[in-house]
Amino acid sequence: MFSTNVGSIDRILRIVVGLALLAGFFMNADAQYRWLYLIGIVPLATGLMKTCPLYSIFGINTCPRG
Repeated sequence: MFSTNVGSIDRILRIVVGLALLAGFFMNADAQYRWLYLIGIVPLATGLMKTCPLYSIFGINTCPRG
């Protein structure tokens, strides 16, 4: 499918940011725009899959092996 283009530091940051946003979704149950925290699914998914489609489009590669 997609080649690996997310390096280890980039991957860790994506996973941490994704988890933090999703935690905000559950912790702010009464917030008006609570659903915006669900954007954390994107960095979490790209971090776990080790690939970012947007990086592929722009030709960016933070993975030393890719």
